[in-house]
Amino acid sequence: MKLKTWLLVLGASLVVVGGGLVLLIPKPVAGSLESISTALAPWPAEEDHLKARLAAIKQPALSAEGTALHIHQHLDVFVHGQPVPVPANIGVHESLPIFISPIHVHDTTGIIHVESPTIEKFYLGQFFDIWSVRFSDSCIGGYCSDATNTLKVFVNGQPYTGDPRQLELTAHEEIVITYGTDAEVPGTIPAAYSFPPNY
Repeated sequence: MKLKTWLLVLGASLVVVGGGLVLLIPKPVAGSLESISTALAPWPAEEDHLKARLAAIKQPALSAEGTALHIHQHLDVFVHGQPVPVPANIGVHESLPIFISPIHVHDTTGIIHVESPTIEKFYLGQFFDIWSVRFSDSCIGGYCSDATNTLKVFVNGQPYTGDPRQLELTAHEEIVITYGTDAEVPGTIPAAYSFPPNY
């Protein structure tokens, strides 16, 4: 296979750096994960390709919830001012073989569970990859920022200005994602969530 053809198949390119050639291979993005949804809301908890997505983001398919790290966050999503449900069983493979992701959801409350066998950092982008919903600094599912609509992220009631995929999941965060016009952003952004006892 010729070099040019090989590079096209690989999706790579050659650039000159310091007088030499460097092969650039793009990093995988959420949109390249198998079954990632670019549809309009609501978004189901997709389990058919969950193991493949976990492998792509280097997360384990656990036989049981981990106990080394056990924290929770709450997520609210609004599209054009309307709440979008966070479905139950995100990150849970209920049919055989049964397994669970370190980041998962059990019910429809919007509470995210991080239950990992290792102490490490977990991020909002990983949660959306596990959910199988496209998520970036400008898109959620089938909604992308344009001249009229904007994707906004809030943490504990305050605007988050960094890359939302890199938002670290820490204990008792209240995360709010809105998409729409400025007028459609909820007038009161939740700053906290009343977690059940022992959460």
